[in-house]
Amino acid sequence: MSEAPFSMFGPDFPFAYDTWLQHPKGLGSIPEQAQGTKVAIIGAGIAGLVCGYELMKLGLQPIFYEAGRLGGRLRSAHFDGNDQVVAELGGMRFPRSSRAFYHYVDAMGLNTSPFPNPLTPAAGSTVIELEGERFYAQTLDDLPNIFQEVAKAYDSALEEGARFSELQDAILRRDAKAIKAIWNPIVKQWDERTFYDFISTSSAFKALSFRHREVFGQVGFGTGGWDSDFSNTMLEILRVNVTGCDTDQHLIVGGAEQLPRRLWQHQPDKLDYWPSGTSLQSLNQGAPRPGAAKIYRNPQTGDLAVTDTRGYTEEFAAVVCTCQSWLLTTAIDTEENLFSHPLWMALDRTRYMQSAKTFVMVDRPFWKDKNPITGHELMSMTLTDRLTRGTYLFDHGEGQPGVICLSYSWMSDALKVLPLDAEQRTKLALSALAKIYPDVDISEHIRSNPITISWEDDPNFLGAFKGALPGHYRYNHRMYGHFMQQDLPEHQRGLFLAGDDVSWTPAWAEGAVQTALNAVWGVMHQMGGSSATDNQGPGDYYPEWGPVALD
Repeated sequence: MSEAPFSMFGPDFPFAYDTWLQHPKGLGSIPEQAQGTKVAIIGAGIAGLVCGYELMKLGLQPIFYEAGRLGGRLRSAHFDGNDQVVAELGGMRFPRSSRAFYHYVDAMGLNTSPFPNPLTPAAGSTVIELEGERFYAQTLDDLPNIFQEVAKAYDSALEEGARFSELQDAILRRDAKAIKAIWNPIVKQWDERTFYDFISTSSAFKALSFRHREVFGQVGFGTGGWDSDFSNTMLEILRVNVTGCDTDQHLIVGGAEQLPRRLWQHQPDKLDYWPSGTSLQSLNQGAPRPGAAKIYRNPQTGDLAVTDTRGYTEEFAAVVCTCQSWLLTTAIDTEENLFSHPLWMALDRTRYMQSAKTFVMVDRPFWKDKNPITGHELMSMTLTDRLTRGTYLFDHGEGQPGVICLSYSWMSDALKVLPLDAEQRTKLALSALAKIYPDVDISEHIRSNPITISWEDDPNFLGAFKGALPGHYRYNHRMYGHFMQQDLPEHQRGLFLAGDDVSWTPAWAEGAVQTALNAVWGVMHQMGGSSATDNQGPGDYYPEWGPVALD
């Protein structure tokens, strides 16, 4: 058995990105004559910054274009008057199986702690309230039998429909052949079927009532209710489960946005070509350029040209595009000839999920006080069928204010509050929570102004992340494999895609990091470089272990 830790090793493309990153010979090298060449990076989120950081180490000069704020959906907002506590508006919980992502977390010297998910020690206690009935628990065993029956039924459904234990064991052992032998037939079986179809047709759930499926949708497993994903392809949910995305999650102490900002400022010890003290910040004269407004190929030079929103145009040997794919047709005038028509179909058919969060800062973690009658904590991590759906409590330590994510909702629940401002959303959330905790006055503890976000309302994102529908596997395959450009016609080479919406695991930072590393390999090879013979990169393994092709 491999000594490597459990990771998101596949299942579609079982490649050890963490091992590639940790090898003493690095990711590879480029010819001396290519060093110093400028490469455009569109989008300064985690995918763009990881890609730029590694290209800089290879001796290239990444030039960033950013339409909004550095960090992308790793966005940590400070409350007015306090720079010690944050509201995590985007990514906030990161599974330990995200080994490539944690490579950079560790390299940048960041600390993590367990995320207060339902029924975890970090949460302390959990309250589930459905149809007006409330249950207080610290573990699953504290809940009525129906919840335990639902959990067991889902475990059984995974074994029946996906050979779950065998597949997860193969991932643990990093046995690519065993993974593909199990996973490839599952792709063909479940590509065009939904998450709800998987649940409702399993033997375990068919033996139970509709109420069990309803409870599963409201409460779910691991991170909370999953009914907003019922219409998604089951393949997307299976990937989350089998790679441990829904378990052992941590938060980044002080805010997730620290990671992209530190990557931007960091001065690596080992650099090809560039002098000691070089950083992405210094190579970009202190700040990213304005957002990209146009991408096209100059027919005279053959290079790719990027025009920013202020009208300045510069040409590059390669461009890595990490923005969400819809922006290539809605915000960036992208020359149609740069992608094939089937790839344009995939980019345009990507479906994004809506998401809304509302946070308040409170004077202290008052929820840890005990009710004198029941002995329960005054307030708990809360899952409910009410408008708030998920409520999370963040304790920042002795003498520090606390933070409450009053509401974390998806899809139709997120759309309900889309037209409302922060104060209106807070009022609605407090009204819902007052029905669950009638003896707790949350308002008296609130300090500072509330903070809220709806990612679909942001013109630079248009949604929180991809949520693939049945039949979208082929689209995902086209986007993910686009970094393998040796067989593309010349006029389609040089523009690379990266980001979690290109990955097989949307919404997880690991997917953004892995696709960024794919793009690094692609750019490196376009520049005439290669990986070390004893540390081959993703493109070297892709022909043998790449995703299964559906006819």
